[in-house]
Amino acid sequence: MNYTRPVSACNETASDLAGEIMAALSAASIVFKDDTGYSIKLIQSAEKLFEVATKNDTGHHQGTYTAVEDCGGEARMYYDSSGYQDELIWGGTWLFFATGNTSYLGYATSNFSAAEGEETASEQGVFYWNNKLTANAVLLTRLRYFHDLGYPYEVGLGSSSNKIDLLICSYLSREIYSRTPGGLILLRPDHGEPLQFAATASFLGKLYSDYLELLRRSGVNYILGDNPMKMSYMVGFGNKYPTHVHHRAASIPWDDQHYSCQVGDRWLYSTDPNPNILYGAMVAGPDKFDNFLDDRDKPWFTEPTIASNAGLVAALIALHNPPYKSSDSNGTNLGIDLTGIFKNLQLVPPGT
Repeated sequence: MNYTRPVSACNETASDLAGEIMAALSAASIVFKDDTGYSIKLIQSAEKLFEVATKNDTGHHQGTYTAVEDCGGEARMYYDSSGYQDELIWGGTWLFFATGNTSYLGYATSNFSAAEGEETASEQGVFYWNNKLTANAVLLTRLRYFHDLGYPYEVGLGSSSNKIDLLICSYLSREIYSRTPGGLILLRPDHGEPLQFAATASFLGKLYSDYLELLRRSGVNYILGDNPMKMSYMVGFGNKYPTHVHHRAASIPWDDQHYSCQVGDRWLYSTDPNPNILYGAMVAGPDKFDNFLDDRDKPWFTEPTIASNAGLVAALIALHNPPYKSSDSNGTNLGIDLTGIFKNLQLVPPGT
């Protein structure tokens, strides 16, 4: 096609575009990290742009690209920018991940509230070209959950994670976001093009599920040996596990003799390992400082109970991959049946 394609030149008033470019360059530097020279060049360009874009003195004016005719006049009818704070912290956040320089993180967290102030009611919870705040909150939440830096960033990171916690729950509620009869979530019901918003909501939901995945796996992994004691708290599992379990049948030898409870105390206070291994039993576990004493006479460390082990069985089934398909007598295709619980219910179809 042969037609005029005008190009706009923007000065430093295009803060939103600058933030987007910073984010793109920084993210690309991570993608191309194996090409060291190119990656460094991308970071250096992003840092120079950050220095200019975040200045707000007599020589530099922050603003949106569509606020200036020569810059965004041609795009105003189609992509009119409503603010720039979200893009600037978006760029700062990506620069932090690209460089590890906490000054960029400090900028992003300290200016997060200002960006929230620019967010209109119709854009809350939406991730698209004009609003990066929601996605930025997901990135900062990812940092908090996977690599928490603590003070002085905890307040800012906490604000981000609180925002996302509420948002993901609101995605599930039909009272907050309505849906079409076919089930499509309507994040901006008074605007067209609903699929773009549903698509990015699905993306953010997947990122958030990573945090829940970390939670569900970290607890079980801790129990099975990924802990400061470097031992499994399931008896018989791994190379190191409790051998002085507070359990009568496990601690009294099998020698064809019958012992009373009182006589059994002889083994309760013995320092010898249990003669019988109680395979699969999870003990009480460590104290709140990760300390554990493998002592039969200290049941708060070494006692297994049916009640506590029931939860472990449930967790292991939930972690089974692939998920449930069908059951058989051999125990294959285990996992959680997502819909079986509704089998006997007469459900009303959504929207009726």
